[in-house]
Amino acid sequence: MSELLPFTSLRAFEAVARRQSFSAAATELGVSQSAVSQQVRALEDWLGRALLVRSARGAAPTADGSTLAEAVQNGFGQVARECARLRAPHRADRSVTISCLPGFAFIWLFPRLLHFDVAHPEITLSVTTQSDIGALLRGEADIGIRYCDTPAEGLENLPLIAETAFPVCAPALRTGPAPLRDVADLAQHTLLRDEFSKDTRAPPTWERWAQTNGLTLPKPARTRTFGQSNLVIHAALSGLGVALGRTPLVDGALADGTLVRPFAQELRSKAQYWLVYEKSALRSPRIAAFIDWIRAQAALPAPQPPKT
Repeated sequence: MSELLPFTSLRAFEAVARRQSFSAAATELGVSQSAVSQQVRALEDWLGRALLVRSARGAAPTADGSTLAEAVQNGFGQVARECARLRAPHRADRSVTISCLPGFAFIWLFPRLLHFDVAHPEITLSVTTQSDIGALLRGEADIGIRYCDTPAEGLENLPLIAETAFPVCAPALRTGPAPLRDVADLAQHTLLRDEFSKDTRAPPTWERWAQTNGLTLPKPARTRTFGQSNLVIHAALSGLGVALGRTPLVDGALADGTLVRPFAQELRSKAQYWLVYEKSALRSPRIAAFIDWIRAQAALPAPQPPKT
């Protein structure tokens, strides 16, 4: 007879290891942070070894913890998928759930979803901004739109949109009291920065942009960092500083003139957007229809800035 496993503790530990935060795991699971901590501690006591390295900044899995977390993700994900398969004949499921980052969802995906609804009124789309592959592995999403520079192991990875990065700002900032004529002029302005997930090992940063173009990046007047790319773009639109704009997220603002490029130099990013899904996903006509549609949308030419 197999040993009874502490499934509740395993689930709590996997959430902490994936999010590297007890508080974030508690929010996801709908329980208190203390309850999550107790479950993880009980699991460590049961196994007789530490699974997490705790610090003031969060909790990172040990080598054993990483191996166990991956096993839990795969195991629970397989259970969730099998349950979904068994339920399928007994329900008329016309939905497709997409997981992606908030910035991409708000700026690029949402404005285009109306076209999908018109073309496929029989399919109901829902979007979750829980963008890690755990949502796919647990059966909580059908398709992921992942921003990273390395494919996800064990899943189908289809390149969707490549990325180029370059400085952008509000028009008034380029010609204001401290005009942006040269890269050295950034010393008089605020640099707006993105926070990137651990999935992006070589993110498009200001430093990489400068180094690639043989430029010296001056120390800015100040720096502001945001956890979501849509907030970075909104700050640039509001004239709060100069952002390192990333296609396709700034294409629309450049086309309508609400953002401009003060400098021509650009960086071809190593990161890009990927469609990620289970190998069996294309057996579903509704999932295949969404994949065909979004690939066609991504292949359309980007809107062009007005000629000056």
